[in-house]
Amino acid sequence: MTSLFDPLALGPYSLSNRVFLAPMTRGRATADAVPTPRMAKYYAQRASGGLLISEGVQVSPQGVGWQCAPGIWTDEMVEAWKPVPEAVHAAGGRIFMQLWHLGRVSHPDFQNGAAPVGPSAIAAAGESHTPGGKKSYVTPRALKADELPGIVQDFVRGAKNAIAAGFDGIELHAANGYLLDQFIRDGANKRDDDYGGSIENRWRFPLEVAAAVAAAIGAERTGIRVSPTGRYNDMGDADPVGSYTYGAQQLSKLGVVYLHAVEPVPGHMMHNPDGPAVLPALREHFSGIVVTNGGFEAESAAAVLKEGLADAVAFGMPFLANPDLVQRLKTGAEQNAPDFATFYSDTDKGYADYPALA
Repeated sequence: MTSLFDPLALGPYSLSNRVFLAPMTRGRATADAVPTPRMAKYYAQRASGGLLISEGVQVSPQGVGWQCAPGIWTDEMVEAWKPVPEAVHAAGGRIFMQLWHLGRVSHPDFQNGAAPVGPSAIAAAGESHTPGGKKSYVTPRALKADELPGIVQDFVRGAKNAIAAGFDGIELHAANGYLLDQFIRDGANKRDDDYGGSIENRWRFPLEVAAAVAAAIGAERTGIRVSPTGRYNDMGDADPVGSYTYGAQQLSKLGVVYLHAVEPVPGHMMHNPDGPAVLPALREHFSGIVVTNGGFEAESAAAVLKEGLADAVAFGMPFLANPDLVQRLKTGAEQNAPDFATFYSDTDKGYADYPALA
């Protein structure tokens, strides 16, 4: 029976276990989106995970939408990122960079007063973390079809820059109500051109991004994250099983190395009790590695692996608060509780100061 602590082959890499670090925004970059030295310490502390997936990393100024989240579009950013994979590798780990464009849930405060962009001119309910504090989302400007190739190239540049910085691969952020997810789901995409309407059309842009990135750095170094039934950032879809069955089939054809599905367990704050289980369809129709995430503990993670629904499980807040989570899961040791008040502060407190086991 497969366990969390069995090794896993992922593309060219042999991972030591199946406990992944989920991508989590921490807000420790500069106001100009440049990574800071403390980030290398944070990730290296968690290098015992089979694979670390970085926080979302913005691929362009247009994609910026979170105060003090990092970017990857300048040479300065590439140089500032280099200590992170270097430190993780020195500690025996592997790390992928998550590439992020916030789309409609950016804010004019990040865009020199201009409206953010999205597939359609539909505002999301909710608030943006801006330099001036939390502010309500605004109605985005619908992207023109001839703008999309430029955004594809922003993701390609981000992927190439991530590899140049020493990362082992990248994860495309197509989950949680950000730009790629906004195109996929019909609650946010009301277009009537080749990029809207049918399931095939709504997947067209995300698949163009995935294909271009895979061609640039190798499909074996390209993963993607989705949230088929997630409601975060005011998202929804009429047919998640049909949509993500198609997406899984097409991503499988592209040969991307893993499909990372956010499908929270009951009781998790992002669990959608009205949403169907989509993970079985992804498992059936995607031939690569399947990763799942969403409030798992040792027992529930072991169960999803036993059922064969996933090959690895990504942990968020437990890994945030427990740099040695792998050891704690293996031994059943008590876990540190996360300090919610320091999730997005600008110090090491609640970031790189959680104690490990003696």
